[in-house]
Amino acid sequence: MSKTIAKEYTIDKIRNIALIGHGGSGKTTLTESLLFVSGTAARMGRVEDGSTISDYHADEIERKISINAALLHADWQGTKINILDTPGYSDFTGEVVSSLYVADLAVVLLKAVEGVEVGSEIVWNHARNLNVPAMIVINKLDNENADFDRVVETAKERFGHDVVAAQFPVNQGTEFDSVIDLIRMKLLKFDKDGIGKFTENEIPGDLKQKADQLHEELIEKIAETDESLMNKFFEAGTLDENDLGNGLRSALLQRKIFPIVCITSTTGMGVAPLLNFIVTHAPSPKDRGPVQALSGLEKKAITLEPTASKEPSLFVFKTVSEEHVGELSFFRVYSGVITPGLDLQNQANGKAERLGQIFVMNGKERQEVARLVAGDIGAVVKLKDTHTNNTLAGRSLAIDFLPIKFPEPVIRMAIKSKVKGEEDRIANGLHSLHEEDPTFLVIVDGKLSQTIIAGQGELHLLIVTKRLKQKYGVEVDLLEPKIPYKEAIRAVVPDAEYKHKKQTGGRGQYGHVHLKIEPLPRGGGFEFEDAVVGGVVPGRFIPAVEKGVIETMQRGVIAGYEVVDVKVTIFDGTYHAVDSDEHSFKMAGTMAFKKGILDARPILLEPINEIEVTVPEEYMGDVMGDLSGRRGKIQGMEAEGYFQKIKALVPMSEIHKYSTILRSMTQGRGVFKTKFSHYDEMPKETAEKVIEAHGKLKEVEE
Repeated sequence: MSKTIAKEYTIDKIRNIALIGHGGSGKTTLTESLLFVSGTAARMGRVEDGSTISDYHADEIERKISINAALLHADWQGTKINILDTPGYSDFTGEVVSSLYVADLAVVLLKAVEGVEVGSEIVWNHARNLNVPAMIVINKLDNENADFDRVVETAKERFGHDVVAAQFPVNQGTEFDSVIDLIRMKLLKFDKDGIGKFTENEIPGDLKQKADQLHEELIEKIAETDESLMNKFFEAGTLDENDLGNGLRSALLQRKIFPIVCITSTTGMGVAPLLNFIVTHAPSPKDRGPVQALSGLEKKAITLEPTASKEPSLFVFKTVSEEHVGELSFFRVYSGVITPGLDLQNQANGKAERLGQIFVMNGKERQEVARLVAGDIGAVVKLKDTHTNNTLAGRSLAIDFLPIKFPEPVIRMAIKSKVKGEEDRIANGLHSLHEEDPTFLVIVDGKLSQTIIAGQGELHLLIVTKRLKQKYGVEVDLLEPKIPYKEAIRAVVPDAEYKHKKQTGGRGQYGHVHLKIEPLPRGGGFEFEDAVVGGVVPGRFIPAVEKGVIETMQRGVIAGYEVVDVKVTIFDGTYHAVDSDEHSFKMAGTMAFKKGILDARPILLEPINEIEVTVPEEYMGDVMGDLSGRRGKIQGMEAEGYFQKIKALVPMSEIHKYSTILRSMTQGRGVFKTKFSHYDEMPKETAEKVIEAHGKLKEVEE
């Protein structure tokens, strides 16, 4: 780690960009190129040989994909560009969401051959939902089958007609080395040395007509976004370069326009003009304006201006646990100036935090900084009790920034320790991994005696368990989770009787009860009524009967699952003056209840999940057929742009690993979300299999 103090920047000289896109679109390579071309890095790393600055974790090097969002920065023309390089694989979409939360510009990468892919659409929607300005970078224009015009048309179809070219390639394909800049109306010719140098030339005659046409489209699109520009356009028939640049900056900020530029990140061609574009046209934190926050105990909605003169506040958007460093908190400053030694308050728990050294990051490399102003992004180590989504602010400011809404899990797996006695270490490790990645959840299910981990896909959970071994030295097996079935009844049993009687020398055991057992409506829970008259069962023994019933309900009767929606009434019985006690009546209650349940036409209830699947139209038939085959009930369909959204109710037992199945069925283009809906009666044949499996398990255990 370098000990040199990093350069300081004012708010107008900061740009925060998130590189987002489908896996393999070149985000990490573009990051390398941005650092190299800007002079921040002395050499350009390669994903293929594991030498990139941003993909530095062992998992990323091994798999050659980004798994974590990396924070980096470069200086270009005296402006600091904070770069968030995000994963493209949908299992790690939480990293994209948290990065976009603190970005002022989403840079969406599309491949020049494949164009808009499912990952492109997912991240585009995240940027739209968070209202982040966006631009499009068409990458890999040196590929043999590159087709810029087709990619632009597809982008307009999928992302809307506010998509417009700000550049176009002259000779796409293996000979690619030039683009036309439609703002400055110049031809930019690149050196092929990887440094990104270019010369500016006049547009050749054979390209003038196309350039004029696209330049006119760009002018019209920008003029449409502002009334004063529209008036100028009508008067003069065009806009000068100054009006065009200012109009583009304003329209980009307001998400009224999504400009397209051209690059090949592996050779650095187009990267220097991209840096120029970001400095000139991308919004600064000051341009983005005030941010929303909640103030005080009453959580009153306020807005906070991003100025250095205000009291300090910051928001932690990512937490990383690094070996030999400890916990590293990544934050964005939203007001004031942040300096080492500053005392701030965590608004979530009311605890004070004193900041230690503050760093700016380039992958795992940390560089100390004396201060960070509003709008900047940095990191701090060893905060005592501050985690992702926490706000730290001056005591008198007392605000909370709105939390990042992370996506719900789509897959659940049970875990089992490979070595007995390591359960506490596993629990601590899982807790730490959740702190790093809030899209990874841990649920301890006491009723089913299992620990469930949940996440965004199979790979997500495999990476988590691998890190559990690497960081905490504990190994677990991943198992299919038990389904939380429940037992219920359909019939009334007017008299379930049991007499518990034992005589073994000395004092004996005696308890005798008559119970009425009846079903309650679904969701009715449990009711116990004492209807004994005449003291035939003394009142002091009634709670013991109820306890026996409740414990049996928890253990289950027919398949080992909790019994629900039952009313039990004790209405008769007998007792012995010497041999009766609480234990005897508890046993009588237990056995009478078991006997009654078996006579009450018992059924199994299964959890039903509400599922929402979004797929391109051509896969709709296959997906609906598959859901029906999983005992799903289609609830409706609706169009969402190019996609169809299918809503269905499906038994939880039928959608284990559905993320993998859907990905395979739709060539990676389908996404879904699911949540618990209700319990419903299980079909007889399916229930019999569950009951039979429980019987066999009991035999093995006995």
